[in-house]
Amino acid sequence: MGYIFLAGASRGVGREIAKQLVIKKHKVLALLRSDPLAEGLRHRAEADLVAMGVTVVKGDALNADLMKAVMGDFPIDAVMSTIGSLPEDKGTRADFAGNKNLIDAADAVGAKHFLLISSIGSGNSEQALPPPVLETLWPMLIEKAQAENHLAASGLTYTVIRPGGLVSESATGQEVLTEDPTVAGSIPRAGVALLAVRCLSSDKAKNKVFSAIDLSMQRTEKAVDVVEL
Repeated sequence: MGYIFLAGASRGVGREIAKQLVIKKHKVLALLRSDPLAEGLRHRAEADLVAMGVTVVKGDALNADLMKAVMGDFPIDAVMSTIGSLPEDKGTRADFAGNKNLIDAADAVGAKHFLLISSIGSGNSEQALPPPVLETLWPMLIEKAQAENHLAASGLTYTVIRPGGLVSESATGQEVLTEDPTVAGSIPRAGVALLAVRCLSSDKAKNKVFSAIDLSMQRTEKAVDVVEL
């Protein structure tokens, strides 16, 4: 069995995905970005992941050649990416450029599946966000949509998950996927992780774009057409 290559495992949804992959007995190869401004946080994240049984490699997804080299050193079954940026971030964002490099590297090493964590508001789901939120997130959402399109055109088997507003709570058991891009709501990061790991082993998730919300945190007043994996 090859590795699941996970980019963005230091925190948030990525960390929750790492936990779920370990629970499911997957071999996990986590990419951690070297950041001199957050060296202490990175060391703690690395120590936590290693204690979980995760193999850690260092590097920046914005370095295309390095991503191909890192993935080429291990047998990679699937790639999962949760990387992205914040509205206040300056310089080149990882939302498109970093994910593009990961997608190209996954294709080069023959990965069987690429799962991208994007966001509600990207692509045809922009209608699901209120205008003030859409305006704030627009620079990132444009790049997330570019990454989604690049993945869909890559030839890789893919899954895109667009979570709603992320909250730091335990999963409720009401986290769902839908192909309806108008659905809006929030979802615990742990719930996104559960859905993402299920997608790795479901044929129903192949070459699909999903929105992800928790039904107890839904904002749109409509029945959700839930995809059962």
